[in-house]
Parts: sequence; C-alpha cells; structure tokens
Amino acid sequence: MYYNWEEKTSTEELKVVCNLIKNGELVIFPTETVYGIGANAFDAEAVGKIFIAKGRPSDNPLIVHVGKKADIEEIATDITKVEEKLIERFMPGPFTLILKKKPGVLPDIVTAGLDTVAVRIPKNLIAQAIITFSGVPIAAPSANISGRPSGTNIEDIKQELETKVSAVIDGGNTEVGLESTVVKVVDEVPVILRPGKVTPEEIRKEIGAVRIDKNVFSKVSEGEVVASPGMKHRHYAPKTKCQLIYSKDDQDQIFEINKRIKKYRGDVVVIGFTEHKKDIVVSESRFIDVGSKDNLDEFAKNIYSILRRADHIKAQIILIEGVEISGLGVAIMNRLLRTCEYDYTEI
Repeated sequence: MYYNWEEKTSTEELKVVCNLIKNGELVIFPTETVYGIGANAFDAEAVGKIFIAKGRPSDNPLIVHVGKKADIEEIATDITKVEEKLIERFMPGPFTLILKKKPGVLPDIVTAGLDTVAVRIPKNLIAQAIITFSGVPIAAPSANISGRPSGTNIEDIKQELETKVSAVIDGGNTEVGLESTVVKVVDEVPVILRPGKVTPEEIRKEIGAVRIDKNVFSKVSEGEVVASPGMKHRHYAPKTKCQLIYSKDDQDQIFEINKRIKKYRGDVVVIGFTEHKKDIVVSESRFIDVGSKDNLDEFAKNIYSILRRADHIKAQIILIEGVEISGLGVAIMNRLLRTCEYDYTEI
C-alpha cells in the first residue's frame, strides 16, 4: 500500500499502518533525518524481515525509535546523569544514544547480540504518530538496500524496496538528509560513533567534553564488534566508483579535480560547489551542483539523492569535492569517505 501523507494523514490510514506494525509487517516511513524501514522492535520475526529486505549483515545493530522520553526506560536501564542530560537536550531530534539494554525486553536480533541498545526519539510528526498509535517501539534502519545511499525521498526508495514491505508512506523530502548523530557515553564523556546533524561542538557546549571515535574516519576491521549502525561494512555508496578530493585552498582543489577529469578524458561526474562550477572543466550535464560551500545544511540534505543521480549517468568515476572537517562537515566527510571507500586525497 502507498500513502501520500505529505499534506494530510487520515485517521483511518494511520490505523491501518499501525496495525501492520503491530502484526509484524514492515513499513517505510519518513523521519526528519532519512526514511526508515521499520518493524515492531519486540517482534524478532518482524525485525528479521528488515535484514532480509535490505540485505543487511546481522552484526549491524538497529536503532530503536520511541515516542517519548518515558518510553526509553522500558528498553534501557542504568541511565547516567550525563546520558539524562543528552536525552533532555537533544531528544526528540536527529540524535541517537547508546544505552545499557534492559534485560529480557528486546530480542537479540535488534541489538546484534550486544548488551546495549541504540535509542532515538524522532521529531518528524509522521514518525511520532506511527510510534505513538502503534504502541510499540519501532526498530528502523535507513530505507535502502544495504550499502547504497540512504533514502531521503520516496522516489529514491520505491524502486529498491516497495515490493518488500506492506506499506510505503510518502512524507515528502526529509528535512536533515543525514542519519542521526550516534553517541555512547564512556567514562562520563560522550563519544560520537556516527556523526550527524548534532555536531561535536553542540555536544561539547552541553556536556563540556566530547570525543570522536577513531572509526569515524577509518575502516573498521571485519572481526571488530561495533555498537552503532554506519560504522562497519560498505555504506552510502553508489555503484559507480567515487573519489573524494579536499584542500583548504579552493584553487588547489579545483586544479586536482581538473587533472582527474583530464585523466578520465571527461568521462566523469563532478559533485561540486556553485562557486567552483565555472572553473571545473566538465560538460554542464556532468556537473552536479550541491550549492554553496558555505551552506553545508543544503549539501547534507541533498547528498544522497545527488549520489543516486550521479550514479545514473554511468560515468567511469564520480569526483566529489570535500569540505572542512568541523561542525556539520564532520558528518558530511564521514559519509563521503564511506561512499568513496576511503579513496580520498587531501592536498
């Protein structure tokens, strides 16, 4: 079933979707970050359908979405003062917290057998309504085939997953465009396992300290256990090979991109900034403008749909302009590094 809730959600349609969730079916729905493919988090069989639909490795834990702060205590325990402060400041919103799992509540498949659980309260009204009226927490990773760019609008998702779920809810383009920031508190210090819209600077301002996990900008070994989605395995990548290029000096960055365009004899797609378009020597149809380099919110919001668009051109390679690793740039560069499978040049 397909529902367009971008403008209006009917009570009857909401009841149908919530009953599907309660009865162990999969539903694609919007959040403020990206679209999710969700199931009743208490139902191991239903959650197993997510892994099958996405082709997701079983050692990749899921985020559990709840409707309000009081619901967190139903699935997590021993919440510390630092964790309480993070919940109070950043939830609801594009923020996920790794907490100690309450024993005997969630099936192991949700948490990949870990003793922790990733918890989030989405801000999106459609997501809130589904969680609230379903009456159960919803386990939901991003709505995409595992390893591919996440879905930020229904058109990017339907072709991959529509036949694998019982309902698809169209809520328009997502607001943020990047998955939530994932944090685990270690020795009273918030550690960012996956960067997102909530930046290190914002967390430091609230708590007084923050660390970025070593694996945010490096590969995770196949045997290593991870507590967060998005840390392991191939992620966010189109089928076309991608290369990431960054320099603090704009002209050096442009020069390097032009050098690679020449190397590939123009059979490239460039994902670049408005300011650089006139200086990058590629045909207009092969330059995808991500907006101004001073507007990273716009870059973040559109990056996944742009990667899909670039992939459709079927060039030899996609060349991507990088950004400074600070603020929202931490999350953008994390995603682009994974997109390019660490094929990265910093000049």
